Amino acid sequence: MIFRTVAMIGALLAATLGEHAGWAQSPPQTLAARSILLVPDAVFDGRDGVVHEGWRVLVRGDRIMAAGPAITAPADAEIITLPGTTLLPGLIDAHVHLFLHPYNETSWNDQVLKEPLALRTLRAGANARVTLMAGFTTVRDLGTEGAGYADVGLKAAIAQGIVLGPRVLVATRALVATGSYGPKGFDPDVDVPQGAEEADGEALVTAARRQIGRGADVVKLYADYRWGPGEDSRPTFSIAEMRAVVEAAHAAGRTVAAHASTPVGMRRAVLAGVDSIEHGNDGTAETFALMKARDTAFCPTLAATDAIEHYRGWNGATPEPAAIIAKRISFQLALKAGVRFCVGGDTGVFAHGNNVRELELMAAWGMPRAAVLLAATSGNAAVLGRSDQIGKIAAGMLADMIAVAGNPEQDIAALRSIILVMKGGTIVKDR
Repeated sequence: MIFRTVAMIGALLAATLGEHAGWAQSPPQTLAARSILLVPDAVFDGRDGVVHEGWRVLVRGDRIMAAGPAITAPADAEIITLPGTTLLPGLIDAHVHLFLHPYNETSWNDQVLKEPLALRTLRAGANARVTLMAGFTTVRDLGTEGAGYADVGLKAAIAQGIVLGPRVLVATRALVATGSYGPKGFDPDVDVPQGAEEADGEALVTAARRQIGRGADVVKLYADYRWGPGEDSRPTFSIAEMRAVVEAAHAAGRTVAAHASTPVGMRRAVLAGVDSIEHGNDGTAETFALMKARDTAFCPTLAATDAIEHYRGWNGATPEPAAIIAKRISFQLALKAGVRFCVGGDTGVFAHGNNVRELELMAAWGMPRAAVLLAATSGNAAVLGRSDQIGKIAAGMLADMIAVAGNPEQDIAALRSIILVMKGGTIVKDR
């Protein structure tokens, strides 16, 4: 019953806000489109990994018109000088959960089972706002974790300018093998609401199509998980099951992300043709070599592991917990294999607005800063299938940009000093 109610709420919101509220739609413009010339000290355009000193960027309406060193402003243009800053494409977080909040505040079980849908939805709206203010103009939300299709309504509210937030691609309920997800630990005769939709075999494709039909931009599969409390993760879906979902999703123009931490789960998901592997905690040289060969993107979610170990009492110094050591090893193996990285910290496990923590850890653990910035802009845009719209500062792209104090290619922490945020040509933050 709860999922039917959630679906109705999502459908009503979407209908009320406009059936054709597109993902790339900007908030309604109250004034005629005007030109803005942004004049920072330098521009990182998301294309070549270079910080270009002396560049300017011209915006008209919701689009970038030109970028380079010799851009002049039309007579009607507003000129915004940004001394001491670097201008970048709006950052993209490819793994968030807007309907979750940090586990040291409320456990995942209690969020799924005890928090009212209205509370979770309003909090998700607040989470969306702080995410945008932190410089992330696009996010991929990989599951509402028990909040059904409420993300469809939230996405529509943002697109219509009712709620301030980033562009959102949603996965709605996500898909898990029957019995493999949670919450767990209850009387087996009690039907406990789950944090994702259970399906198997042929019903798995039906469930995927149902989610797509109700608004999912991406299908999320759990290729492995813990069958019982305290157990290690083990594979769930077969290659054949996941391949059928991938074929159905791709035919519908959607991508597929797979939660996978075990070597077997990762291997099955890659062979099934998923577009990205999320987590990869225990990935091996062989699994990352396979990902490289198949061009499967890797979203390591370092910040989630880091946060969980801090919640368990780790102070961030040595000795490092076993989970951190394993994560470092898998990350280094992925770097060595040359896999295509996406950037997403599993934000929601830790605080929204602190999304940059993932970029900081990737740089601290050995990924070149320019590569991290590329992965969080044009790289993530490619993983999301939106390279023609976002992720680069170039003529014709959506005018999603941020200005930060300093040079993040020299110090990634500069991304925490947000001076300006522009989304679709509209300045939403100007400090």
